[in-house]
Amino acid sequence: MRRIFMFFMEDVMIIQSMLCGIASSLFPTSKRTLTAPVELLKCIEAIKDHAFVASEFPVVITLEDHLTPSLQSLAAKIITRTLGSILYFPEETESFKEFPSPQSLKRRIIISTKPPKEYLSGKSQKVSESTYEKDATQEEPWGDDLPSYSKQIDSHTKDPPSTVPPEPDYEESDLDSGTEVPEHEHPTYKQLIMIHAGKPRGGALKDALAVGGEEVKRVSLSEPQLEKLAKEYPLELIRFTKRNILRIYPYGLRLNSSNYNPLVAWSHGAQMVALNMQGYGRPLWLVQGFFRANGGCGYVKKPEYLLANDEIFDPRQKQPVKVTLKVTVCMGIGWLERFGKKYFDSFSPPDFYLRIGIAGVEADTIMKETKIMEDEWIPKWNEQFEFPLTVPEMALLRIEVHEHDMSGKDDFGGQTCLPVAELKTGFRSVPLHDKKGDELSGVRLLVRFQFI
Repeated sequence: MRRIFMFFMEDVMIIQSMLCGIASSLFPTSKRTLTAPVELLKCIEAIKDHAFVASEFPVVITLEDHLTPSLQSLAAKIITRTLGSILYFPEETESFKEFPSPQSLKRRIIISTKPPKEYLSGKSQKVSESTYEKDATQEEPWGDDLPSYSKQIDSHTKDPPSTVPPEPDYEESDLDSGTEVPEHEHPTYKQLIMIHAGKPRGGALKDALAVGGEEVKRVSLSEPQLEKLAKEYPLELIRFTKRNILRIYPYGLRLNSSNYNPLVAWSHGAQMVALNMQGYGRPLWLVQGFFRANGGCGYVKKPEYLLANDEIFDPRQKQPVKVTLKVTVCMGIGWLERFGKKYFDSFSPPDFYLRIGIAGVEADTIMKETKIMEDEWIPKWNEQFEFPLTVPEMALLRIEVHEHDMSGKDDFGGQTCLPVAELKTGFRSVPLHDKKGDELSGVRLLVRFQFI
């Protein structure tokens, strides 16, 4: 799988959200998470019923667990009995030097978690809360602009203090465990884990990226840990992800479900980039756009420059321009039919303008604006924009439509995010989406794409 490592999509992130506390799911009265508890059995049944609706590629269940041995046995029985033959797990003696390819694991479900009991010695790192406390919904109805790529990496430079998480106090007597099954009749919890996971211990973040061993693994980093490593050890990050899986998750004190810029993780080779999925906003628009590639199947092939063995891509070095994307924004239609005459302004037609730009590596990231078309339900901008791209494989074209309001905040008129590598040259009818990412029926832009 080293040569065809994929980025994983929202299926993984949604499942991570569902199973963020397996102990909480097993024991419904737990108060260890801020989310309402859901029974593990119901989660596994829901995953089984919907795992392959979007595509046949494998679904990875990331379990964040703190289980005693008796609860591990119970969880193993629930998982194996519910998933049956679609659950993939290695033979007891099998260890992977390379992960199997997604193609070979179609219509299979995979378990990824820490080996049992490792959580007792693991340590989590704390960072300043101030970076994440701002409510991203206060500035605009659709949230602030994307966190700056460079500022986000520079936000954490010192080793934060660490704490050992408390040992759980769950007992099997707290559960209705049903009929006991002899141990030899089902795999152990440890056997079910295909992708062995771990977290950095203490302050040795760099040590978590060691690649000397033969066995491949998965390491989970919090958003602040990623930013620190991206600033101090970017080459080690990319080297690690050539053979191993790197999972990034949001900082726990983002209580308003705000998000970070996922491109920092993607551009350093991270395959599993989890975001808060409870709301909406520009970071989630990037996720939706990123995974429109490859037919929206849930997997996107990692760019070759992050896989090449001959040299390690250095994101800190300025790269030459590989291609220039030329975008001509011609016109837009559909708002009157979709929203009605008085949706934007009670007394006059709307004044639409466009924000258009690139989200990608720092050198390529930019946003521009069209002129305001006053009192037009069918605005005709006919404006051209050129975007020189140094890493087009990681570039996303961002388009937002806003209605100018002189007396207050501008109104939202639609958005879309498109992978540059998937764009076809010529005139294209581009559908727009609402804040949550659902398509706005009939609202479209006529745009011409050229590569020069």
